Amino acid sequence: MADLKTRYSYRFLFAPGTIGAITWLSRNEAKAKLIKHGLIISMVGDGGGPTYKKSRRGDAKIDRAVGHVLRHSGLGYSVIDFFPYGYDERQYCSPAFNLPVGLFQRSKFGTIPEYHTSAGNLAFIRADHLAQSYNLLVASLDAIENDFVCKNVLPQCEPQLGRRGLYRSIADDKNAEAANLAMLWVLNLSDGEHSLLDIAERANLPFAVVYRTAQTLQQHGLVTGLPASGDGASAP
Repeated sequence: MADLKTRYSYRFLFAPGTIGAITWLSRNEAKAKLIKHGLIISMVGDGGGPTYKKSRRGDAKIDRAVGHVLRHSGLGYSVIDFFPYGYDERQYCSPAFNLPVGLFQRSKFGTIPEYHTSAGNLAFIRADHLAQSYNLLVASLDAIENDFVCKNVLPQCEPQLGRRGLYRSIADDKNAEAANLAMLWVLNLSDGEHSLLDIAERANLPFAVVYRTAQTLQQHGLVTGLPASGDGASAP
């Protein structure tokens, strides 16, 4: 993380369950309100899930970002609403703080026989499951980092994409239809009010596709709002 260029600062907190979160919040109560997005990460090495538990708010950007990534993951995921039992998210989401903090894990706590037993050992963890969890988290943070609001430069109807070399022939490219539709979605909803995550959710497209499309359109002078080439946030 230290070598990455990011829009947000990041804080990693390693602490004993429950009492660790309570102690940190007690010592940092005034600064806690500055937290814009938070994730409790637990049990990410087994083959279950993945599972995401929403923050108490239920509609925080971190809730939307992780849910969006899971929907496009092709995995047998589950997204569950907040309830006041589980891990440290319940401390960060207590009424006095109500922070946008969710919980990401593979198998849901308390639902597997290995939970809180000696069977939850290194033999229970696999490298490919850890790698998959890592990739899902990176994709979620990437959606947070790169969720810009763009503006269509030519909003009076659709611009001619063919003469700009942007329209891809469906006859020659099996992915052309999806690529063309992504451009139309970005152009239509880049009204200065909808963010790229808004567009990805409305279009039911992976965030990464929408972001790359917006970059291409900006390079051709059709939208504005993204950082200049080379100045964008790196994927965490």
